[in-house]
Parts: sequence; structure tokens; C-alpha cells
Amino acid sequence: MRATMPTAARAAFDSEIAAAGAAWDNDAAWAALERAHILSQPWAGPHVRCHVAMLVLACRTRDLREVAGQLYRTVLAGPGSLAGRIPVGNTGRARVSAFRAMPVPSDLAALLDADDADRRG
Repeated sequence: MRATMPTAARAAFDSEIAAAGAAWDNDAAWAALERAHILSQPWAGPHVRCHVAMLVLACRTRDLREVAGQLYRTVLAGPGSLAGRIPVGNTGRARVSAFRAMPVPSDLAALLDADDADRRG
């Protein structure tokens, strides 16, 4: 379990959440939330916050499959992060298994790798 989200990862996460809120179209909002999700997975609070944002967008777009998937994921996100049982790189959408690991975009991997290096000292 990681205690606190590092400054660089937190700034990128906050930026993606803000971009999702400011997006003019749903595809751009989802893309930003997917990136925020990848960054948030190791930390329970941000991970749950991201799924709540995804749930809000799913409700706004009246996507019932996504609403159901986000309800499920919102419940599992905190315990999964705390237990360290996360599918690294997973985008967090209902159209993807909640347990499937996926490739991490290189810019996000650099932020997450920097955190791992900091923790190793």
C-alpha cells in the first residue's frame, strides 16, 4: 500500500480530472478520466474519486452499462488499492474487465516509476 500520492503524480491526476470536467465532448472526458484512473490506482482515495467522476459522466450520458460498471468499480476501488490488488494500466471503463492489466502510456509510466524509485530510496 502506498500512503500518499507523490506530488508529480497528484498534479497529473488533478490535471486529468480537470480536463475531463472542462471537456466539450464525452470522448475527450472519458479519455482524460481513463488517464486519471491509471494514475490513481495505487492510492485508494484518488482511485475512488476517479470512479465517482466516471460514474457521474456515465449518468450524464445515460449509459446504463457504464453506470452499472462504475457502481461496481467504485465499491471495489478502495479495497483493491489498499490491498495492492490492482490491474496495472487498466482504464477503469465498464467495457474492459475490472481485472485486466493493460499497457501504461509512457508518460504516465514515467510518473509511476518515479514514485517507485522514490520509495526505494
